[in-house]
Amino acid sequence: MSARSMGSVLVVTEADDLHGDALAATLRKHHALSPIRLDMRDFPRENGTFRVSRDGTSRSLSHILGLDAVSSVWWRRPHPTQVPGSMRSADDDYRQAECDGFLQGLLWSMPALWVNDPGADRTANRKLVQLETAYRAGFAVPETLITNDAGEARSFIESRPGPVVFKRTGTGRGAFTETRIVTPADIDLLPGIRNSPTIFQDYIHAECDLRIVWVDGIEWVVRIDSQAGVGRVDSRLDTSVAFTRDRLPASVSKSLSTLMGALGLAFGVLDLRVGRDGEVWFLEVNPQGQFAYLEIKTGLPIFESLANLLVLGDGTVTV
Repeated sequence: MSARSMGSVLVVTEADDLHGDALAATLRKHHALSPIRLDMRDFPRENGTFRVSRDGTSRSLSHILGLDAVSSVWWRRPHPTQVPGSMRSADDDYRQAECDGFLQGLLWSMPALWVNDPGADRTANRKLVQLETAYRAGFAVPETLITNDAGEARSFIESRPGPVVFKRTGTGRGAFTETRIVTPADIDLLPGIRNSPTIFQDYIHAECDLRIVWVDGIEWVVRIDSQAGVGRVDSRLDTSVAFTRDRLPASVSKSLSTLMGALGLAFGVLDLRVGRDGEVWFLEVNPQGQFAYLEIKTGLPIFESLANLLVLGDGTVTV
């Protein structure tokens, strides 16, 4: 991307999001710029307006200044609007839809650089879309079944030559749930997936795990010595093991570029697993993933890279 003229940066996230705080500090340090922060749950408690006139369009929110000066947006962790409840659920559903539609439209209509485009972000969050796209991009993908059919799940588990893990599809907000290996006790609980489609996937015996932060073509790669601690199945469970800077093999880097381009993402946090035979397996990409701890562990200038993308249109960092 070519350099952009400096304008305001809007960060759409939770009010107490530490990643939003860290980006704000980075923008102030490297670009002398304080971003605008927006927690969508503040609407409709605050007023909002969109107007079209002969002179063009304008938009405003009563608790935010300079919305029309925004030139880039980090679509970090958007929430639905927070509409007060009433006596009738039908009225609540209507008002919720109207408020969500208004605020989303107000924001999405802004002619800004989006990281990420909200439509692409929403689609890419679907694990089924990720797996299909990763497979077509040339990644090795573990044998996977995603279903709400207990019989299909049982057949899949019993047909696999080794252990099978299960995890949530990750398409909705909720408490953290770890990836776990299916045990005999879990088989009896399979009917419970009827109302909660679940991912079942071959367990890859690993040499290590890789977590990559993608910033518009720049790969910040961290090798996690996951097999040295309690996070052998799910590397997110143990941050006490070694985290080191790494690089991807050229073939994997090519697949990564193809994947992110096909998903339409300028930013994402990816989890890959390196098998004992050296094969690199795709697990998932999170357009809103956590990465601050990777910078703390390795010193990689990830926030600076993201800040440069939002301000300059280029995430390159001079190291």
